[in-house]
Amino acid sequence: MRFLIALLCCVTLQMQAQKPKKPSSSEIYEQLEGLNFLGTALYFAAHPDDENTAMISYLANTVHARTGYLALTRGDGGQNLIGPEIRELLGVIRTQELLAARSTDGGEQRFTRANDFGYSKNPEETLAIWERDQVLSDVVWAIRNFKPDVIINRFDHRSPGTTHGHHTTSAMLSVQAFDLVNDPEVFPKQLELTETWQPKRLFFNTSYWFYGGQEAFDNADKSNLVKVDVGSYYPSFGLSNTEISASSRSQHKSQGFGNTGSRGDQIEYLELLKGDYPQNGNLFEGIDTSWNRVKGGAAIGKILEAVEKNYDFKNPAASLPQLLEAYELIKKLKDAHWRDLKITQITALIKACAGLYLEATTGQQTAVANETIAVNFEAINRSDFPITLENIVLEPSGEKYDVAEPLRSLNFNKRYNMQQKFNTGAADLTTAYWLKEEGSVGIYKVTDQRLIGLPETPKAFKAVFNLKMGGVTIPVTTDLVYKYNDRVDGEVYEPFEIVPKASVAVKDPVIIFANAEPKKITAEVTAYTSNLSGTVGLNVPSGWTVSAPQKLAIAQKGETKSYAFTVTPPKNASEGILQPQLQLNDKTLTTKITKIDYEHIPLQTLVLPSTNKLVRLDIAKKGNYIGYIAGAGDAIPESLEQIGYQVAQLNINDVTAESLKQFDAVVMGIRAYNILDELKYKQPLLLDYVNNGGTMVVQYNTARGFNFPNLGPYPLELSSNRVTDEFAKVTIIDPSAEILNVPNKITAKDFEGWVQERGLYFPVNWDEAYKPLISMHDKDENPNEGSLLVAKYGKGHYIYTGLSFFRELPAGVSGAYRLFTNMLSIGKNDQKIKQ
Repeated sequence: MRFLIALLCCVTLQMQAQKPKKPSSSEIYEQLEGLNFLGTALYFAAHPDDENTAMISYLANTVHARTGYLALTRGDGGQNLIGPEIRELLGVIRTQELLAARSTDGGEQRFTRANDFGYSKNPEETLAIWERDQVLSDVVWAIRNFKPDVIINRFDHRSPGTTHGHHTTSAMLSVQAFDLVNDPEVFPKQLELTETWQPKRLFFNTSYWFYGGQEAFDNADKSNLVKVDVGSYYPSFGLSNTEISASSRSQHKSQGFGNTGSRGDQIEYLELLKGDYPQNGNLFEGIDTSWNRVKGGAAIGKILEAVEKNYDFKNPAASLPQLLEAYELIKKLKDAHWRDLKITQITALIKACAGLYLEATTGQQTAVANETIAVNFEAINRSDFPITLENIVLEPSGEKYDVAEPLRSLNFNKRYNMQQKFNTGAADLTTAYWLKEEGSVGIYKVTDQRLIGLPETPKAFKAVFNLKMGGVTIPVTTDLVYKYNDRVDGEVYEPFEIVPKASVAVKDPVIIFANAEPKKITAEVTAYTSNLSGTVGLNVPSGWTVSAPQKLAIAQKGETKSYAFTVTPPKNASEGILQPQLQLNDKTLTTKITKIDYEHIPLQTLVLPSTNKLVRLDIAKKGNYIGYIAGAGDAIPESLEQIGYQVAQLNINDVTAESLKQFDAVVMGIRAYNILDELKYKQPLLLDYVNNGGTMVVQYNTARGFNFPNLGPYPLELSSNRVTDEFAKVTIIDPSAEILNVPNKITAKDFEGWVQERGLYFPVNWDEAYKPLISMHDKDENPNEGSLLVAKYGKGHYIYTGLSFFRELPAGVSGAYRLFTNMLSIGKNDQKIKQ
């Protein structure tokens, strides 16, 4: 169990950006207050961005409690407003956004293995897909390890069917787990690595939203609710708590959750669900949060209370003798949980008070197993307190570098530098641990119990600086990172990663063959070591053929070469998996390296299976040149190009009456009307284009707060209606409709193999000029007929669809391609429709 706690502490530190933290004197004092508080709170919800950052920041910075956020999922099923990544790669982005949020508000981040499979309408469906016992096990595991005194649910466990099924399920699991975590008969295997625990209180963080509106909430009886003013002002930061929480909320950039800070009081309401009611409003009432909580802690508390009382903001190093005395006593505590947590905290505090800067860097971002690389160490003591650097140990090898005089003594403000060579050994490849093995639709597969719940894979390579201060030996651990100088950004830090010798990948995740003609498919090979040689080839499914493997030779590390192969599909419709493959001597590689690089998160380097989907479509199309106005981001243009369309991606300023004339159809990207205000001025031009004979396809927009008066040529009202079951039966309303017949005959088979959902935000009311073509619904619901509406307007056609083409086309769903092609072809067909 001690190993597990240490692992959790290390991951907490990894939540920060790669750049070393340099806390100010005021920030050091805040850390000291946290060191003297022995209480823990855990906030509980379903997704990234569900959390109440004001409450988390309040608990972490006003109360000084160790505060965590347990998100059941990583948000894999959401949309992405900043780039093309969806599903698992979006989950990686949102994980890092949560870590950035916690770095901002002072909390810690945890997860379960639950996969965000998309919107769910009720907990029954959610728990069936998540495999109830598995996710409950993860919740119990999280609570047993984090050991919260107080748990706060974001959602109401008593209102199934009124909100996202994931939301209600998160609360239901929290309530259930509260009574299970202290039972040794529940998930007993966990107790080999942790121990039982009993939280003291469970709350529901209610608000006007759960009462149906602000007026109803204002008039409600709140006598049973605990009121917490989270509008604290922190002179140390020069910020109000609500300003910090807004900054934290704004880290969810992929979801467009930029938030404006506020100041002044802000009341949060908590309904007690389990435990005794705190009469004075203190969530930790009756819980000893002082050092007296642990046996042997009284003496520590006495020392650290004096340190806090006498803290010298101009000379934090004056606190070092007492901090070192307390450090020695904390090491002797029998309570492993608090001992290991507080050792981590006080070590960071000692380092900060001494103005110690410790760094281990390398000049390369990646390395392969058994590669010898150079590591640069830097140490500087910016206080007058005597410190000796005895040695530096590189983990995981344990290689020790002794330090000789005169560098051994870290004299005031004298920089110590040393470079050493070390071998990476048989290191594991870098990737997100939950993506190493194939899981199910509802839950990721993680075989190492100790990893379950951690936000990211613990870094393997670390430097341990063994220091002697006032006769006390203190190991200070820092991750090995890649550091370089950028001409614009200056000093840049990125994670150091272990990768295979090479990456082999075909760019497009789905390759569409619209006919039986062969295609050239290019495999890109990137060398991550010098003098790479071997062969590269493509494995194709039965019935497909491919040209022979080719020899490869790449001299320079980092160099990429392309190898083209001819792939011939079968004559008839077919689907299968394409797998690029490298043969390097006696080793076969079938993996690719994927990098996710956004300014607001650390560079992510993932080693993933290199596979692509091959689809031979039975498809015909009319028209060729498509104008595409992007919205929140999707891969529809690239998908259309795969089947032979020429797609022009239009800037909103490019939309003129003259420019629109050249297009056979114009397509609006998802959420375009939600995020492009300029469309208010361009919409008349687009509708004129339709009136003059053009085809316009509008994909879904979110209904909440939607206020666009002329979305279509006739009145059209959006709703939150959706069909979440991707297997839901589709009924054709108008079998004679052109879109369902030409140039491709649409049948029930075309709705097979859809992923995640059928569609979302369907219109609920529309003018009779719109003709609904298909109907669908989730279990026990009324039919939805608004998923695909077509209206004749002047000489052209206007189509509104909430069908999830933005998911289906990139996934290579044949029927979705055929239907989308029919939409683009409307009005251009000359054949008669067969009844």
